[in-house]
Amino acid sequence: MRTGTGKLFRLLLGITALNPLSHGKGPVPKEIIDAIQARYSAQEKAASSRLAENPKDVSAYSARGDARLFLGDFAGSRSDYEKMIEFNPKLEISHWRLGIAYFYLKEYPKAARQFEIYHGYDQVDRENGIWRFMSQYKASGPKVAAKGLLKYEKDDRPPYPWLYEMYAGRLEPGRVFKTIDEQGFPERYKIRVLFHANLYVGIYLELTGADPGKALPFLRKAVSNEYGRSTGTYMWQVARIHHELLLKSVESGKRADPKR
Repeated sequence: MRTGTGKLFRLLLGITALNPLSHGKGPVPKEIIDAIQARYSAQEKAASSRLAENPKDVSAYSARGDARLFLGDFAGSRSDYEKMIEFNPKLEISHWRLGIAYFYLKEYPKAARQFEIYHGYDQVDRENGIWRFMSQYKASGPKVAAKGLLKYEKDDRPPYPWLYEMYAGRLEPGRVFKTIDEQGFPERYKIRVLFHANLYVGIYLELTGADPGKALPFLRKAVSNEYGRSTGTYMWQVARIHHELLLKSVESGKRADPKR
């Protein structure tokens, strides 16, 4: 069942990648949303069965935590990720996924701490530094977030050095995309780089701008990105969820204020 669902999921992603018109109004068509729901509901159920047999199965908590986050059950995901650390405390320093669960539960100080301790595990990954900035910005405002920016000395994969400069206030969002264009990346690699760029430029505009709706086109591009959509990676799932949450928020605001 789990393997079959995964094959269906990848097949649907491939069909949609070949036929962008099938997207309709949203960046993810209904058949893919249904496949995601089916796949991760099955993964959650399978992991729960494993945990019924062995309540200390850390890998089962990991699988169920991922499934629950992808299904939008942030509290359930947090619980499973915390169980992983309870049974294997050595996992805490590297558990950035727990930080993401905290962030979407609006437990921003906990999220900031989780991304901070991850920095002790990986001092190259500026994506982690961006999440720390986002968490501190939400918890304490822009000044504290700017002051608390993690320091990096080693190189990182594109486009994160440029994105980090943007979050530090030293680079405009438009310049991030111009810099990517100037690199002469092979087309397939550029698509991958643009997935990350659109995701974090979108989040940056939502975080720092007066009009969160301006972030939606960038997040939509991230969710529609061929690399992200065809791989269905953890961060593509995050992009999909973030876009969905922001879209609901913007539409709710428009209904509350018809003049907008």
